[in-house]
Amino acid sequence: MAKIVCKTVYFEKSGPENTEETFKLAKERAEELGIQNIVVASTTGETGIKASEVFKGYNVVVVTHVTGFRKPNFQEFLPKNRSIIERNGAKILTTAHAFGTLGRAVNKKFGTLQVDGIVSNVLRLFGQGVKVACEVACMAADAGLIKTDEEAIAIGGTGGGADTAVVLKPSNTHAFFDLRIKEITCKSRL
Repeated sequence: MAKIVCKTVYFEKSGPENTEETFKLAKERAEELGIQNIVVASTTGETGIKASEVFKGYNVVVVTHVTGFRKPNFQEFLPKNRSIIERNGAKILTTAHAFGTLGRAVNKKFGTLQVDGIVSNVLRLFGQGVKVACEVACMAADAGLIKTDEEAIAIGGTGGGADTAVVLKPSNTHAFFDLRIKEITCKSRL
């Protein structure tokens, strides 16, 4: 019986202090598997800059929050960071959350949980970073920036920076249950 042996790193704490190690581990695994698609969540663009430097030459997609996520008409992604990321050859995707938006609106208005909220909470059983990684992979596939028949490494975080990297087969949001998490390269234990 064939098997694959690879390591998974668990961080004692979540947060941005794990970003450098997360990128190092993700890049090692991308090289081992020949993966060219890297999707990373970034709110202000700081994590996106780091990803665009570490993964130069890869198909890097930096996924941001929508304008108005925190407050009306406000975009958290900084224009100066956008310029640096684009100069480094990465793509930036600003779009609605795959596991939110209308569901959040219904929840805020009526106090009821929608299917997307349930999916989000189930994925959070594995950690916030795993949920984010799956979500940004769907968003990038929906935008046509990665293909659903090519493995990708999706990177997310818990409250800033990156602390989770997963190898996955992405899917479009409308076909979410076709997404497959193949490996967890690293994640927070929290």
